[in-house]
Amino acid sequence: MWKQILSKLPNNKKSSKNEHHHNHRGGGREHGSHSSSSSSSSSHASTSKSSDNNGVGKTKHSQTKSAPPVASSSDGNPKSNNNNNNGGVFTPYEALPSFKDVPNTEKQTLFIKKLNLCRVVFDFTDPTKNIKEKDIKRQTLLELVDYVNSANGKFSEGSVQEVVRMVSANIFRTLNPQPRENKVIDALDLEEEEPSMDLAWPHLQLVYELFLRFVASPETDTKLAKRYIDQSFVLRLLDLFDSEDPRERDCLKTILHRIYGKFMVHRPFIRKSINNIFYRFVFETEKHNGIAEFLEILGSIINGFALPLKEEHKVFLVRVLIPLHKPKCLQMYHQQLSYCITQFVEKDCKLADTVIRGLLKYWPVTNSSKEVMFLNELEEVLEATQPPEFQRCMVPLFRQIARCLNSLHFQVAERALFLWNNNHIENLIMQSRKVILPIIFPALERNAQKHWNQAVHSLTLNVRKIFQDLDPELFKECLAKFKEDESKEGETKAKREATWKRLEEVGMRKG
Repeated sequence: MWKQILSKLPNNKKSSKNEHHHNHRGGGREHGSHSSSSSSSSSHASTSKSSDNNGVGKTKHSQTKSAPPVASSSDGNPKSNNNNNNGGVFTPYEALPSFKDVPNTEKQTLFIKKLNLCRVVFDFTDPTKNIKEKDIKRQTLLELVDYVNSANGKFSEGSVQEVVRMVSANIFRTLNPQPRENKVIDALDLEEEEPSMDLAWPHLQLVYELFLRFVASPETDTKLAKRYIDQSFVLRLLDLFDSEDPRERDCLKTILHRIYGKFMVHRPFIRKSINNIFYRFVFETEKHNGIAEFLEILGSIINGFALPLKEEHKVFLVRVLIPLHKPKCLQMYHQQLSYCITQFVEKDCKLADTVIRGLLKYWPVTNSSKEVMFLNELEEVLEATQPPEFQRCMVPLFRQIARCLNSLHFQVAERALFLWNNNHIENLIMQSRKVILPIIFPALERNAQKHWNQAVHSLTLNVRKIFQDLDPELFKECLAKFKEDESKEGETKAKREATWKRLEEVGMRKG
């Protein structure tokens, strides 16, 4: 009898150790859960109890254990996100009761359970895998979206933590961009290519929708939420803007704008982090998919800047926005960039000189389509420019416009001549015509004499006539000067040719 008792002692100790180990990892799971013959109902009761304990007064490091321990694995099979299992056997992925089927006092607990259920990430590369589980998750996400949208009580700290954990488990992943050979070289080809769509979008879209409604909800306590939606979370969110799926970038844009508006403590950090992304893009990689979305967010932020503008914001204009004109793929985000630049000039007209000189610094030399974009933006800036600022930069500006007038690319020359169709710009030019006309008159005359494009020729004659009608004396002076310069240039050319001819003759004699 004593031998029988003693032979059982090691097993008891081992059982005790195993039970203690499971209790430690399971966050206080009931003792009956270690039994290998326990039914699924008792397992469900165990997880329900754990969730009830975690739904209120949760600490930062506590974990809700109602989530089925599954997540995507390399072979596409569900695997645990929180490494919680019963003796190595994964609990089944099953739908939870609907919110309308439980009393109000238990809804927050059920909310946390559903969030844990949705922390599972499935493999969408094979549409035949986990079809039932994927549908359960999708239906659960739809229920969560409706619950957050109609919430009529403050979310507990446990709920906030679990929302962030669920969102993080689903959206934070390694982006796998497609090969991008020569994409930066030709922005037109890049624009025409079909965007890369994420196969997991049916779930990702609902996760983003849930998070957007959660951030925007009046029931989300900002002071509580900022503990979990922290700088680390924001940085990882910004990294996702490089996604090739335009639908995802659009969702991210809306969410980041909401976070910027709700969490004032994060505003300087968000602006600084976006600036760093811009620096890397302009001066290192010239590759990023989310520049347009970032600029769209910044356009709204700039619109809300208080006057007078802070020095920090002016530095942002000079060091970030203006250098963004440098990359070859400007076409992908120029509309949003132009809006940001114009917002600055409209808020502080004294910045017009800085902006125009910045455009001249990065003015393209051989890229005609980019040059047309610069001229479009220049018109918008000049429209918000006042005479004092215009006069500071008009000499270098109209030297560049004169080069555009003589461009062999008819769209560049035509776009430069269209500036005179804007009444405000025409008034600025006419007020300073004594300085401007001598600069651009040679270009106008050459176009009138020998430009190959008929539309450019006609527009040139119209601009020429405007000056001639407004100030005939100045026009005559410029015409006389032009003829004199042409004559001198002809004489110089003849002398040069005569010199070369003499050199050739001397060479032939010596040869």
